Amino acid sequence: MARYTDAVCKLCRREEMKLFLKGERCFTEKCAYEKRPFSPGDKSKRGGRRQVSNYGQQLRQKQKVKRIYGVLERQFRNYFARADRMKGVTGENLLRLLEMRLDNVVFRMGMAPSRKAARQMVRHRHIAVNGRTVDIPSYQVRVGDEIAVRERDRSRQSQYVAAGRAVKGLGTTPDWVTQMDAKTFAGRVMSEPRRDHVDLAIEEHLIVELYSK
Repeated sequence: MARYTDAVCKLCRREEMKLFLKGERCFTEKCAYEKRPFSPGDKSKRGGRRQVSNYGQQLRQKQKVKRIYGVLERQFRNYFARADRMKGVTGENLLRLLEMRLDNVVFRMGMAPSRKAARQMVRHRHIAVNGRTVDIPSYQVRVGDEIAVRERDRSRQSQYVAAGRAVKGLGTTPDWVTQMDAKTFAGRVMSEPRRDHVDLAIEEHLIVELYSK
């Protein structure tokens, strides 16, 4: 499966905002964006942004969302096509589909410190949905599903679980899911996410405009 393997901190710098791709590190002085809050290759270190065309703004929004959720171009296009076929606002449908990915839900419940760590937990078969092991990060969860760290020592003692619990007080658990219970290592999907649940600086209408050309 294709995936991004280069340094992720440069992605935050390219988008000129924190994407919180490295979990707890993003909240410390070690954060690369805190040290160099300008785009890679920008030797001038100018405080203001360069003039960006309408297309450039649309492209940056698409790239930002792809990088936040860790999906590549072809998969993102498939998500958009599916969102466009659904009833309702296309941009909101797109964000809802991305939020309902299993790896994102694991992250949102505080089982992992970042979406990247959550994806690895799922791929390594540490996560169960309704008691059944699921190792597909893009698996779409449903309302009422119980998401749990598997009942085995290696899973529940995972470094990612420990790190996720350490940063759980940083506002990563929205109202549409429950936070991981410290005793059962499980959480539940209570409802579908609404737009106001997505606490990210995203202008999804620009993505719709980009793909509608």
